[in-house]
Amino acid sequence: MQAFYWPVRIYYEDTDAGGIVYYANYLKYCERARTEWLRALGVEQDTWLTTKIGFVVRKVGLDLRAPARFNDALQVSVEPEKIGRASIDFVQNISNQRDELLCVAEVKAACVNLVTMKPVAIPAEILEVIRRGS
Repeated sequence: MQAFYWPVRIYYEDTDAGGIVYYANYLKYCERARTEWLRALGVEQDTWLTTKIGFVVRKVGLDLRAPARFNDALQVSVEPEKIGRASIDFVQNISNQRDELLCVAEVKAACVNLVTMKPVAIPAEILEVIRRGS
């Protein structure tokens, strides 16, 4: 499946006193990129939230390879690896402006009913655009 890329600029607020990005912020960058990937495919999550359908992160792994620093311009990729009935497995890479790989994230996002918090099938409308756009 084809990768999607989203730019992220590192602001002072993202860093510690040494100007290095705090590790948990990589999760935020990955989340933003997945949201923008869906938006680029025409899937607006707020529309689905009104029907009590949402995606939640079920599992995540981070391989931190090198630090991002204040004012770096990063690229965050979104690449669906496996689309299941109720979940999607992603690999997300974060690289800097020198094309150095800084972080690799493996994320499993589950589609859930937000009332029961139980897994539900990914709606056909979403699956169709994901398969067509990926």
